[in-house]
Amino acid sequence: MASETPTREQALALLREYNHSETAQKHALAVEAVMRHFARRFGEDPDRWGVVGLVHDVDYERFPEQHCRKAPEILAAAGWPEELIRAVVSHGWGICSEVEPQSRMEKVLYAVDELTGLVAAAALVRPSRSLTDLTAKSVSKKWKDKRFAAGVDRQVIEKGAAMLEMELSELITEVIAGMREVAGAIGLGGAAAPEGSSQ
Repeated sequence: MASETPTREQALALLREYNHSETAQKHALAVEAVMRHFARRFGEDPDRWGVVGLVHDVDYERFPEQHCRKAPEILAAAGWPEELIRAVVSHGWGICSEVEPQSRMEKVLYAVDELTGLVAAAALVRPSRSLTDLTAKSVSKKWKDKRFAAGVDRQVIEKGAAMLEMELSELITEVIAGMREVAGAIGLGGAAAPEGSSQ
């Protein structure tokens, strides 16, 4: 039983139990979508990768000083397999965790977590306030302005890209593509959202 992947519903319930802010929930949905996108690209299980993306910050809102240290306790109590708990903890490597990303899933999570924040910020300052017309080139321009989304740790993203042996521009392109799949749900559908859309 321990090796079974929790369902998306279980992961979402856990996320919402510990994270009540809309910002935290939207970030989790963005990371989930990008993890699913990369899982498909690499021929891995999108459901397994997706639930890790959903709960990667499960302890952050309630226990900010113990980020990545309370998560194993929360996830183990909910019956999560060790492999997925390790993946969650590894995204804080060098910041709030000593667990270095080793599997491909761990490396992707480490690389994309901060980057989803930068991509979202770059989309929000566009006239469309949308991901639909956002390009990697546009994000790269914002990247160079250290005052823009100053809280985003660009060094972590660079280390993650190197781990994946990907060019930064390619990583940005893939993250945008993954986030577009949930653009409406994360408030970045902008003017391009279809009429009558509930998102």
